[in-house]
Amino acid sequence: MDPKVGQNFIDCTLGGAGHALELASRIGSQGKILGIDWDRDAVKEAKANIRSSRIHIVQGNFANVQDIARQEKFSSVSGILFDLGFSSDQLMNGRGLSFLKDEPLDMRYDIQHPLSAKTIVNYWSKQDIEKILKEYGEERFAQDIASAIVEERAVRHIEKTGHLVKVIERAVPKKYLRGSIHVATRTFQALRIAVNSELENLKKGLARAVTLLPKGGKIAVISFHSLEDRIVKNFFKTHTSLAILTKKPISPSQEELRINRRSRSAKLRVAQKI
Repeated sequence: MDPKVGQNFIDCTLGGAGHALELASRIGSQGKILGIDWDRDAVKEAKANIRSSRIHIVQGNFANVQDIARQEKFSSVSGILFDLGFSSDQLMNGRGLSFLKDEPLDMRYDIQHPLSAKTIVNYWSKQDIEKILKEYGEERFAQDIASAIVEERAVRHIEKTGHLVKVIERAVPKKYLRGSIHVATRTFQALRIAVNSELENLKKGLARAVTLLPKGGKIAVISFHSLEDRIVKNFFKTHTSLAILTKKPISPSQEELRINRRSRSAKLRVAQKI
């Protein structure tokens, strides 16, 4: 992003504000940052903890970044950042984003959002569940898992993450229970993406972010799985007003992996408005 003194940036995924604070340290007193997050709890915590007058925090979906910037009268943007997926803090908030803990099957980034994972699992048709497992989770056993979910919910509703994990484990061949990737990983990814319309929101957010950038402005996106990265790569490649600055995505260094293991699947792509 190469922030300079006096420049303005938008952090579309504020979270714990790590990126926003680093940007703020480089833009001086004349620069401003608009921090956006869909998670109301994250916004509340950020407002309580961040004392910098240079960071203006707003609750909202980055799919609406253009409208949010207009409403906040935030202009002359030098760069826009997307750090996709969920944060470490959200893993701890009890919404069922992790299959490693037994929590309510929720998965919503914004708790006021009407659709939850529990609704999908207990009320969507077998065909629709199978479809999202295939499309959003690239799950090879999508049909078997969808069938097992429908059979189980006919006996009793699936309310907790631990219950769903057991259903998944019974549905897949036993030899896959010992794999390097947990058998529930792709199902949980698919449900989370479906609940929060992540891929659709990403497409909208990228398109609207580019309209905010002047010539020379940069857009940087950190993605964590192939579906997100593919959308970003294709958007950068096909958008005629963008020049790609990263011929290949930037991956975390060995040092960063040692400090932050969760960064292992991160890919950073950057483009510039021309």
